[in-house]
Amino acid sequence: MMLSRAARPALKAGMAAAARPATLTATNAAGYATLREIEGRLKSIRNIEKITKTMKVVASTKLTRAQKAMHTSRTYGQTSNTLFDSAETKPIEGEGKKTLIVVCSSDKGLCGGIHSGMSRRVRKMLLEAPEADLAIVGEKCKAQLGRSNSKNVVVSFAGAGKDVPTFADASAIADQISLLPTDYASIQIVYNKFINASSYEATVQEAFSEEAISQSPQFSAFEIEDEVLPNLREYAFANSLFWALAEGHACEQSARQNAMDNASKNAGDMINKFQILYNRTRQAVITGELVEIITGAAASEG
Repeated sequence: MMLSRAARPALKAGMAAAARPATLTATNAAGYATLREIEGRLKSIRNIEKITKTMKVVASTKLTRAQKAMHTSRTYGQTSNTLFDSAETKPIEGEGKKTLIVVCSSDKGLCGGIHSGMSRRVRKMLLEAPEADLAIVGEKCKAQLGRSNSKNVVVSFAGAGKDVPTFADASAIADQISLLPTDYASIQIVYNKFINASSYEATVQEAFSEEAISQSPQFSAFEIEDEVLPNLREYAFANSLFWALAEGHACEQSARQNAMDNASKNAGDMINKFQILYNRTRQAVITGELVEIITGAAASEG
């Protein structure tokens, strides 16, 4: 009798412990931690998806303006090309003739491989003409080409791509290039040619020197005086730059729109996968808790 009375408090304590909810075991703690990690990852991916969708809308709006500017700039550039085609103007070739390559990129990224394609094209050109100089518009191609061909860079321009290029911008760049001490026999402008809303191509356009223009077979038919020739050459060079910058800007906005669209789709796929993982992990944690509760109840009944 005395023994049973002494055992009662211990028995009551055991039954009370069995009736209480199961304590957080190491397995459950790991499950809760995993759930919090997945939930945090889901939140981050959803925020990224919102940003990429917003950037896609912004790029779509800017693309409309960029295409209008591109069509306007083509009028300038094609008019100059018509003159040189009629005059049968050709680049001057020969030993000792220095070439300048003008690369038209921008300062902004998040637009796919649009800048890398131009850099690859320029590197191929430098393999054929290793002594050529580089004038780079935009920080993106400057950074890429600066790592591999820094000795070729003679001048660079920052601040490109913030807005739709204007003829004033092209004229300012053309003026700075014309002040370079070297008398270049050939100036080649590398830019992205707009093909359609989903494709573009790195293209080279020739900007002829005064000597090349004056030696054109049919140039005399235009009856242009010698003192006007430098102005004609500078104006034609600015026209070509304006065309290249405007066309490259349109390509950039189109590429950014496509890149952000792909990023949004990838984010959506990741959200779906993590949501499934979250649901399965949460179900596993709940199942584990139920098993512990049932096990504790069965033990208390026994």
